[in-house]
Amino acid sequence: MGNVLIDPVIPEKEQRLADKIFSGVEERLGYVPAGLRLYGISPPLLQSFSGAVGYFMGHERISQKLLSFIRYLVSSDANCRFCIDFNQGILLSLGVTEQELQDARNNPRKAPLDERERELLDIALTAVDDPEKIDAARVDAARELGCSDRDVFEAVYVAANNRAFTTVLKTFNLEHQAAFA
Repeated sequence: MGNVLIDPVIPEKEQRLADKIFSGVEERLGYVPAGLRLYGISPPLLQSFSGAVGYFMGHERISQKLLSFIRYLVSSDANCRFCIDFNQGILLSLGVTEQELQDARNNPRKAPLDERERELLDIALTAVDDPEKIDAARVDAARELGCSDRDVFEAVYVAANNRAFTTVLKTFNLEHQAAFA
């Protein structure tokens, strides 16, 4: 584990905003993940990021299991230890077994999701690796399974956002929760 390359010092004039966000996260999770602490260096980006996370935590059409699988598998592909561990913990708490996690890493179509959510997972994972492979036929197939265009868009957004997040964490050597301990 390398040293974190930057110190996420919160700008004094934005301390209240960051404290408010961190307080809400700590209330919900019991701690503030190190990856989120890194965003404290830029409270407006912290606010934007945490707003998106909050939106998806209460999503009405995309399950927490699917959202976690998207993040888990994108993180696995990027080999981001922090995100892998974080999302694995969520999936295990949702009743997914270690074997099911391994099976999904080997073949995402084996993720313990219904066919509608497996299609969204496949589209999201394909989009971050080769977006040109998502064509009208792929979107139509998702629609036939009951996905709305918004569902497809938001699943891809989660995957792309997670890829960006893992890139930021890896760039600054933040690969473990204890990075700022």
